[in-house]
This record gives sequence, structure tokens and C-alpha cells, in this order.
Amino acid sequence: MPPITTPRIPTIDYEKADPAAREIFDHYKKERGNVPNMFRTVAHRPEILRTMIAHFRAVMETGTVGVKLKELVIVRTSQLNQCEYCLNSHTQLAQRHGWSEAQIVDLANFRNRTDFNEREKAALELAERETLDSTGIDDEFWARLRQHFDEGEIIELAAAIGLFNYFNRFNNSLKMEPTK
Repeated sequence: MPPITTPRIPTIDYEKADPAAREIFDHYKKERGNVPNMFRTVAHRPEILRTMIAHFRAVMETGTVGVKLKELVIVRTSQLNQCEYCLNSHTQLAQRHGWSEAQIVDLANFRNRTDFNEREKAALELAERETLDSTGIDDEFWARLRQHFDEGEIIELAAAIGLFNYFNRFNNSLKMEPTK
């Protein structure tokens, strides 16, 4: 993974943040104990922060797939994109939801692991295909995916993967410093 250096854009301090951004900061401070640096940076444009958070919450807090599996595909997506910032946060979240360190460290080998079921493997395969070659999702894989997920669940997974491809690239390009 490329080393993180000085962030390209400074974060916004709470006192200097827009009132709507402060409300978001308060939510994350209460929920996580900190405000992610990405959100503190995006606060330079409160209108983008508001929509980013709304989309993030819709993807992560709704549906039937469950946060545990969403966090796993987020970690795999972030591994593929070498996003230290997202891996720092979402590896911890994935472990809090029950994934082991061994599973996460060896996630690239998910196809051969016996501690992932076929549904989880299909979701991880989608994360890899959507991240590495979204036009290469063939009908054979699609049929296999449909054995484990309905249309709405596929939308949830594809949205989580797509959202973190966006976040990964955003954070990597801005050299976002992992939140402590």
C-alpha cells in the first residue's frame, strides 16, 4: 500500500464548520467517538457533505443484506484499491461485526477458504469484479449471484461496492490521513 503523506486538503475544525456539518460531526462523535477525517475534509463543501452522508446512510443503514456482509465487501474493495484510509476504519468495523483478523488478512484467498459460505463468496466475487472490471461481469457469474441474492440485495451490494470505489479513489487522491 502506498504510504500516506501529508493530506492535500486540511480538515475543518468543528468551530469553523457550517451548522449542518456540525450536526453531522455531532452524530459521528456520538456514534463512533470521532469524526472521520474524510467528512471533516468534505465539510469544505457542506452541500456535498450532506449528500455524501445521506447516500452513505442509505447504502449502509437500509435493506436486507446486513451491515456485516456490507463491511466485508467494503474491506475487499478497499484492499483492491489500496486505500489505507478506508482499510483503517472498515477493517475495525468488519471485526466488530464478527469477521476475524485471519479472514480479513487472507481475504484475497476467499475462494479457497472454508470459513466463508457460498453467499459470502458470491458477494466478495462481486466486489472484485465490480472493482477490477465492471464490464466483465458475465452471465454465468450473474446467475450464480442470483442464487444467493434478490434484485434489491444485489443493488445494495453493488451500491456499497460502488460507493467505496468512489470513497477509495477520493481518499487516495487527497492523501487522506486515517482517522485516529
